[in-house]
Amino acid sequence: MKFAISYSLPFFGADPDRLTRFARLAEEVGFEAIYVPEHVALSPGLKFGGMELPSTLPYPDPLDCLTFAAAATERILLGTGVLLLPYHHPVGLAKRLATIDQLSKGRMRLLTVGVGSMPVEAQAVGVDFGTRGRRTDEAMDVLRLLWEGGADGASFDGEFYRFENVCSYPKPLDVVHLPIHVGGSSRAAARRAGARGDGYFPGGALGDDERRIQFELARASAVQAGRDPDALEYTRWAPIDLSAEAVEAYAAQGVTRLVVSSSVTDPSQQRDELAAFAARVGL
Repeated sequence: MKFAISYSLPFFGADPDRLTRFARLAEEVGFEAIYVPEHVALSPGLKFGGMELPSTLPYPDPLDCLTFAAAATERILLGTGVLLLPYHHPVGLAKRLATIDQLSKGRMRLLTVGVGSMPVEAQAVGVDFGTRGRRTDEAMDVLRLLWEGGADGASFDGEFYRFENVCSYPKPLDVVHLPIHVGGSSRAAARRAGARGDGYFPGGALGDDERRIQFELARASAVQAGRDPDALEYTRWAPIDLSAEAVEAYAAQGVTRLVVSSSVTDPSQQRDELAAFAARVGL
């Protein structure tokens, strides 16, 4: 089992000292990766998961934060949980992600993308909310096409993105494609993960039966697409107080990575909490 930790951007904002301290601590105690979330825009009275989100919550850009964290660390992998892919143009994003991977010496390896669930974000960036799933599929194809393309350029003719003979450099470090995991709480997300993704990272508010159905659907979609279902990574959220026995239960469900969040904000308490978790699960 691999273990990663999520950094709560909306609660800590763009505090450079807090971010670097947290990233270094996570690396020190042995976490594989640090994840950060994204929201491109909020609005007054907006609700997410049944809870109202204050419109002043600071959601810094996740890729900028990960680049900053990478500069302060040496080993820890960089992840998004999740990057709202249909609200980014994939041509610019391909270069940006490859640049981060180069600057971090190959650590931009847990990119997790989602389609978004709040219409206000789509409207704010001029995207038809109803097309976000199809846009995400195309964007995943464009990212990989540009990463593998050579000096002769790559061309694409899709519903949303079209270009001819485009060259995108730099490339990811020592790999053809950066892994792209798919996040979400829907069966459509599970199918997308199996058909196109390198992993599936379902949301936290799902019942056990629905989780099982979605993971089976992801694996079945991989088979239908001619892909190896056993190569699909399965990432899940977990409480930071979970026991070694609970880890074994997750593993029995096919989970390959658990992502936890700190329950405290004081730096000294965070150190104690993360160190205790590391000792408990054997990091």
